[in-house]
Amino acid sequence: MRALFIAAVCGLLFGLGLTVSSMIDPRKVLGFLDIAGDWDPSLMLVMAGAIPVAALGYVFSRRHPPIRTGIDRPLLLGAALFGIGWGLVGYCPGPALASLTFGNPKTLLFVAAMVLGMLGRGLTTKAPRKVPVVAEPPMSDFGGIGR
Repeated sequence: MRALFIAAVCGLLFGLGLTVSSMIDPRKVLGFLDIAGDWDPSLMLVMAGAIPVAALGYVFSRRHPPIRTGIDRPLLLGAALFGIGWGLVGYCPGPALASLTFGNPKTLLFVAAMVLGMLGRGLTTKAPRKVPVVAEPPMSDFGGIGR
């Protein structure tokens, strides 16, 4: 129950950050991608603030190693589809979900297509193999010195 509460708070904070920075407006994202036209660098500033916060999250989540770490065809295909969709529409999953609160029919259509794509992908692939979690020794108070 505690983990669900923490996830909900993190999701709400993420959505609030997207809203405050206006990243739920596809025109902002498309303006960032339009480097030959009327370029809007604000997304770069949002990323500059978000990347260190995300990096800290990864540092503190070392208990859960990734299941797959290699670069393969499905990863490249998924990244290409994500980038194409992002460039065409100006939404990625987080901002699209946060934008649902405005009731825009185009956003609803995008999210429905996104969910169908996720479900379709889930039906066409095997479940990932579980990797056993290896317990790490406790860290010292000196940033890992003395392990």
